[in-house]
Amino acid sequence: MDAHIRFNDVSVAYAGKTALGGVSLEIPRKEIFGIIGPANSGKTTLLKCINRTIDFVADAKVRGEVFVDGEDVCRTRSVYELRRRVGMVFPLPVGLPLSVYENVAYAPRRVGIRNRQELDAIVERCLRQAMLWDEVKDRLHTLGTRLSGGQQQRLTLARALSLEPEILCLDEFSIAIDPVTTMKIEDILIELKSQTTIVLVTNLVQQARRLADHTAFFSASRLIEVDKTETIFNDPAEELTRRYVTGDFG
Repeated sequence: MDAHIRFNDVSVAYAGKTALGGVSLEIPRKEIFGIIGPANSGKTTLLKCINRTIDFVADAKVRGEVFVDGEDVCRTRSVYELRRRVGMVFPLPVGLPLSVYENVAYAPRRVGIRNRQELDAIVERCLRQAMLWDEVKDRLHTLGTRLSGGQQQRLTLARALSLEPEILCLDEFSIAIDPVTTMKIEDILIELKSQTTIVLVTNLVQQARRLADHTAFFSASRLIEVDKTETIFNDPAEELTRRYVTGDFG
């Protein structure tokens, strides 16, 4: 397996309370990797370790190693460059106080793209991938914060795609999006995995079943099991996994 991301005995504690305990895990390149499990099982914490947004949590203590393409991200000299390579979408939209257009163009401008035609193409591509273009193409200069909650979430996704990240981390991306649009975005994600490694945290176990090539199940801050998605859902090794995917608890 060509591991794009590797966790080596990673533990995270918030103010001394364990959020993730001794996780070792490999995430293959250019596939959708699903992460499922009940609330407070460490799923979001795992994502935050990949591009070091865990750094923004003042009382977080991280131990172990996280490698992206063989580089230990905890020792990287350029966190900004790391975050260019690893896009992140959180459950609730985080819109910049800018127009729809500038929300998407912001990161490309930061890396030196100034040509208007190139920026226009990036904005349209990303808004189309986020299934938002048809709804906003006539009001690109409206404040992004004036969009509906579901539209703002899709705008956040478009912004994450603007630098064509090699890794895309999605934490409950569909929580504020209607089911029809969610299914359309899922189709886009399946296309994107030919060029991007996608790490998908979802509480919708059937979403993981539809999309993920491999799935990891977490519970009580621990990695319980990881395998091909078909195996996780049809023949899991652990009884706790079976109970979760069949809806016995959640």
